[in-house]
Amino acid sequence: MGHAARLSACLVLVLALLVPAQAASFRAGVAAFNRENFNAAGVIFGPLAEAGDARAQFYLGFMYETGRGVPQDYVTAVYWYHRAANQGETTAQCRLGLLLDKGQGVAQDYVEAHKWLNLAAAHASPPAREYYARLRDAVATKMTRGQIGTARLLAVQWVRVRERPVVIAHP
Repeated sequence: MGHAARLSACLVLVLALLVPAQAASFRAGVAAFNRENFNAAGVIFGPLAEAGDARAQFYLGFMYETGRGVPQDYVTAVYWYHRAANQGETTAQCRLGLLLDKGQGVAQDYVEAHKWLNLAAAHASPPAREYYARLRDAVATKMTRGQIGTARLLAVQWVRVRERPVVIAHP
């Protein structure tokens, strides 16, 4: 076996071991969160979120939004939600939309709020889809027709990307 083939085989083995370990670690984080051991959950989710795990990013965003295990910090919540939302995590898209609607941690922006809520509704499972659509429609009542059109266009133009550059600075 040549050097390139050995290197490739080694990489496949490392990835095969890493993916289940990350999944097990994520499950441990969810279990800690559900037991309300938020400090342990944060320790588990932190490295996973930094590595790009959208589910862990959502959980960290929620912890910062609600002050569970960390000081309540809307700016940091927006940062984590934005990273997860850009990867297509629908719950993060919804929570980001709600923070944009309220102007918590970010400047109030109905167009962006509508866009993220629309994306969440479009990609969520049926029970969540209806809820997200109602939230989106509630935001739409605060908007002009032109703003709604712009928000819809932005949602159509949005393309799920693994990690687009985030314009919100990490605090």
